[in-house]
Amino acid sequence: MPNITFSSPLHKDKTVYAVAGSHRKTVLEIAKENHIPIDFSCGDGECGTCLVRVHSIDKNQLKRMGHPLTEREVKVLKDLGKITQAQIDQMAIDDLMPSEWRLACQMVVRDEDIVVHYPSR
Repeated sequence: MPNITFSSPLHKDKTVYAVAGSHRKTVLEIAKENHIPIDFSCGDGECGTCLVRVHSIDKNQLKRMGHPLTEREVKVLKDLGKITQAQIDQMAIDDLMPSEWRLACQMVVRDEDIVVHYPSR
């Protein structure tokens, strides 16, 4: 199971171990369980409030960073200007994440250690 480090300019970094069963839990659910204050509104991948930037700790690893983008996530990230249509098309071919930007309410982690950067208020 992976370690997830949550990082924010206004809060101390916190690393949590994603326990068994977390392959179905979103980054937002894991954050809430661990009292990490990621902003969110709808929690359903439609508003973009829970936008986070994610990167793998292992620099040698291909950009996987979680399960593929959901349809809702693609739409919101495209509307926010965080991914392009070319990146979306390439993602469908390569099964790689086209962007470090994700929605915390939609991203489900894989067996990889990641850092999730989130804004703070």
